[in-house]
Amino acid sequence: MWFNLNYMSGEQITNHSVETHSESGLHSYKNSGKKRRVDINILLNNIRQEKKKEKLESTIFFGLIAAVIVVTGIIVSI
Repeated sequence: MWFNLNYMSGEQITNHSVETHSESGLHSYKNSGKKRRVDINILLNNIRQEKKKEKLESTIFFGLIAAVIVVTGIIVSI
Protein backbone atom coordinates (compact mmCIF):
# COMPACT_ATOMS: atom_id res chain seq x y z
CA MET A 1 0.00 0.00 0.00
CA TRP A 2 2.82 2.44 0.83
CA PHE A 3 4.39 1.75 -2.57
CA ASN A 4 1.17 2.63 -4.40
CA LEU A 5 0.77 5.95 -2.56
CA ASN A 6 4.19 7.25 -3.58
CA TYR A 7 3.84 6.65 -7.29
CA MET A 8 1.13 8.10 -9.50
CA SER A 9 -0.30 6.03 -12.26
CA GLY A 10 -0.26 7.33 -15.82
CA GLU A 11 -3.98 7.96 -15.63
CA GLN A 12 -3.56 10.38 -12.73
CA ILE A 13 -0.77 12.23 -14.47
CA THR A 14 -2.63 12.76 -17.74
CA ASN A 15 -5.79 14.08 -16.09
CA HIS A 16 -4.09 17.21 -14.75
CA SER A 17 -4.64 20.51 -16.48
CA VAL A 18 -1.72 22.54 -17.79
CA GLU A 19 -1.49 26.28 -17.39
CA THR A 20 0.88 28.43 -19.39
CA HIS A 21 1.70 32.08 -18.91
CA SER A 22 2.28 34.49 -21.76
CA GLU A 23 2.15 38.23 -22.28
CA SER A 24 -1.36 37.93 -23.66
CA GLY A 25 -2.61 36.29 -20.47
CA LEU A 26 -3.06 32.94 -18.77
CA HIS A 27 -3.97 29.98 -20.94
CA SER A 28 -5.43 26.87 -19.38
CA TYR A 29 -5.42 23.59 -21.24
CA LYS A 30 -7.11 20.47 -20.03
CA ASN A 31 -6.13 17.12 -21.36
CA SER A 32 -9.44 15.82 -22.64
CA GLY A 33 -8.03 13.22 -25.01
CA LYS A 34 -9.01 15.25 -28.10
CA LYS A 35 -6.45 16.35 -30.63
CA ARG A 36 -5.78 20.05 -30.40
CA ARG A 37 -4.76 22.32 -33.20
CA VAL A 38 -1.66 24.42 -32.85
CA ASP A 39 -1.83 27.99 -34.08
CA ILE A 40 1.36 28.60 -36.05
CA ASN A 41 1.03 32.37 -35.63
CA ILE A 42 1.28 32.06 -31.84
CA LEU A 43 4.39 29.89 -32.17
CA LEU A 44 6.00 32.31 -34.63
CA ASN A 45 5.21 35.29 -32.39
CA ASN A 46 6.83 33.50 -29.44
CA ILE A 47 9.97 32.85 -31.48
CA ARG A 48 10.09 36.48 -32.65
CA GLN A 49 9.76 37.71 -29.07
CA GLU A 50 12.57 35.42 -27.92
CA LYS A 51 14.87 36.57 -30.74
CA LYS A 52 14.06 40.22 -29.99
CA LYS A 53 14.88 39.66 -26.32
CA GLU A 54 18.17 37.91 -27.18
CA LYS A 55 19.12 40.74 -29.55
CA LEU A 56 18.43 43.34 -26.85
CA GLU A 57 20.49 41.38 -24.31
CA SER A 58 23.45 41.07 -26.66
CA THR A 59 23.26 44.78 -27.57
CA ILE A 60 23.30 45.74 -23.89
CA PHE A 61 26.20 43.36 -23.23
CA PHE A 62 28.34 44.74 -26.07
CA GLY A 63 27.41 48.30 -25.08
CA LEU A 64 28.66 47.69 -21.55
CA ILE A 65 31.90 46.19 -22.89
CA ALA A 66 32.40 49.24 -25.12
CA ALA A 67 31.70 51.59 -22.20
CA VAL A 68 34.28 49.80 -20.04
CA ILE A 69 36.88 50.10 -22.82
CA VAL A 70 36.17 53.81 -23.30
CA VAL A 71 36.29 54.56 -19.57
CA THR A 72 39.54 52.58 -19.22
CA GLY A 73 41.05 54.52 -22.13
CA ILE A 74 40.06 57.85 -20.58
CA ILE A 75 41.51 56.85 -17.20
CA VAL A 76 44.79 55.68 -18.77
CA SER A 77 45.17 58.86 -20.84
CA ILE A 78 44.87 61.12 -17.78
